[in-house]
Amino acid sequence: MRTQEQVNEIVRLLLAEYPEASCTLDYGKAYELLFSVRLAAQCTDERVNQITPALFARFPTLESFAEADVQEVEQYVHSCGFFRAKARDIVACAQVLISKHGGVVPRTMEELTALPGVGRKTANLILGDVYRVPGSVVVDTHCIRIANRLGLVDDLKDPPKIEAALRKILPPERSSDFCHCIVLHGRAVCDARKPNCEACCVRHLCQHFSK
Repeated sequence: MRTQEQVNEIVRLLLAEYPEASCTLDYGKAYELLFSVRLAAQCTDERVNQITPALFARFPTLESFAEADVQEVEQYVHSCGFFRAKARDIVACAQVLISKHGGVVPRTMEELTALPGVGRKTANLILGDVYRVPGSVVVDTHCIRIANRLGLVDDLKDPPKIEAALRKILPPERSSDFCHCIVLHGRAVCDARKPNCEACCVRHLCQHFSK
């Protein structure tokens, strides 16, 4: 495990390396981000961004999503994979947002994870990006891999455990931005199969590199 001083330096260096890091999904409204994240499950953000403009144009309001025919939504999201489950969850989620939350995306973990198709990763993204809640930690595949390689967590694979461990050591006000940096770093440098350690700005603090 890293010392708190090392953790702070890792955060500082990654934020400096990726100063414009932000969510790579395109959205204009909070519920659009919610639905886009559902579509991004086992699919690339790039692909999701290709299909959501037509989807959001066809269903321009939350009410239109709530009243949508699931099979029609399926046609718009077909290329994202698992399209039947995703379309069903989007329509059901829209209905719950209207019936239970007055059409507003809730701002608590408990309320968010009670929505159809919403897990902790999605909830943390909403809390961090939409509501700027300190301590929001989005644990995706990049975060799991890089947190372990850096030694920020001790050989953990379970997302909730990684989330809890990172929340204890990351500066709360920078945790959401840090997670966005991790995604970009994972795509550009710290690849799953062959990390480019020579190009890594935190290699001198990396447990994987030191071995």
